[in-house]
Amino acid sequence: MAVASRLVKPASQELLRLTVQRTERLSPHWMRVTLGGGDIGRFQPMGYDQWFRIFLPVHGEAGLERVPAKANKMLGYLKFLRIPEGMRPAMRSYTVRAYRPAEGADGAEIDVDFVVHAAADGSMGPAPSWALGAQPGEDVAIIDEGLVFNPERGTGPVVLVADETGLPAVAGICGSLPADAGGLAIVEVPSADDALDFPRPDGVALRWVVRTDPQARPGAGALDALRSASLPGSPFHAFLVGEQQLPTGGRRHLVGEHGVDKGLIDFCGYWRVGAGAGSVA
Repeated sequence: MAVASRLVKPASQELLRLTVQRTERLSPHWMRVTLGGGDIGRFQPMGYDQWFRIFLPVHGEAGLERVPAKANKMLGYLKFLRIPEGMRPAMRSYTVRAYRPAEGADGAEIDVDFVVHAAADGSMGPAPSWALGAQPGEDVAIIDEGLVFNPERGTGPVVLVADETGLPAVAGICGSLPADAGGLAIVEVPSADDALDFPRPDGVALRWVVRTDPQARPGAGALDALRSASLPGSPFHAFLVGEQQLPTGGRRHLVGEHGVDKGLIDFCGYWRVGAGAGSVA
């Protein structure tokens, strides 16, 4: 089954160099890195769940100079892979948690929230490891990829379902919805302390699902909550993201049990249990 719906592409997809402005530990499993400076003036905010490829200097910043301008395309990606392994940046996909335009002497900024988690053996992937150690002045590179949530499918009512990797996307969507929007947001998180509230229209109900069993598959609780939820009247615009089984299972449920038009469901498998991290977060 497909693991992503058609994306809303940005007007341009140029490689932008940005600089770490500051970092903040938000909760046990969340680390925020604020980016700005550099090419931030060429970044075009789209709101909603805008996401991008980010190139992290896990082996030093020299590798960033060799990232091809179209590293997110096949030929560019092959060139990216030719960067020596001991120099090659880590390429991952992340969501714009918040964008602030320039104001006075302060330049524009992007907040990026990283899920911080370790494997059973204590090891950690390159992205959370980098986020935990990132220092102001350190450079990264990004390529804008646009939206999964297509506002042309409607901005209310909405049904938004995600695991923790999709929390920034759900928060971004809620921040972009009109004030009179309604609907339901279901977000699964690994601990109660990770249930970080966010602004949303009064008509959008928010249900947190805390994953109390550390052995449970991420997203399973959110999917169960969707199956038992009282949903808005049709038609509504659904957005399902997270570990692969969440969007595929949620889409199957909405179409099969509620008769939701497939054209009103935006979905994306951000990551898969047992696979390398390449997810949007």
